[in-house]
Amino acid sequence: MTSLPQNAALISIDVQQAFNDPSWGQRNNPDAEQKIAALLAAWRTTSRPIFHIQHRSASPTGLFRPGTPGYELKPEGRPLAGEPVIVKNVNSSFIGTDLEARLRAAGIGTLVIMGLTTDHCVSTTTRMAGNFGFETYFVADASATFERTGPDGRHYTAEQMHDTALASLHGEFATVLWTEEVLAALGTQATARA
Repeated sequence: MTSLPQNAALISIDVQQAFNDPSWGQRNNPDAEQKIAALLAAWRTTSRPIFHIQHRSASPTGLFRPGTPGYELKPEGRPLAGEPVIVKNVNSSFIGTDLEARLRAAGIGTLVIMGLTTDHCVSTTTRMAGNFGFETYFVADASATFERTGPDGRHYTAEQMHDTALASLHGEFATVLWTEEVLAALGTQATARA
């Protein structure tokens, strides 16, 4: 990637405090929120569009219930005034929302996707973005996930889950990049450590 169009949209998915709950288990990439903050800052500097996605639990006992701390966005992912926040109830940011309509109405054809978690909501949204025909980029180090246990009882580390999700997405649904590459394509002087 050498450059991004001026209307390339940054999609920040579920950067919510519910993911701080210890019930998720071990997580990879502790620097993801720092990378997310750096990308948001760079996007704002270049006046490109940003869309924040916020998950809302359908269950009355879910970690993402409105009115609970878990529902709130983490400080690194909070929107500024005027930045749209789209609330979803399922894994995909496109299902049951007006995200696609907003993107089409604005003439946006390029999406850069980041957030939590790599193999669930971020991957599902990325797959649909690719299927909808958007030029889609997934920022590997601005996402993270948790360890999982398979149906046969085998344990998969958070890093294994993250890496296999990236491998499944790359070249099929999106181009996987790292924060430094995206910042360079924006043409800003920002760094991933900002």
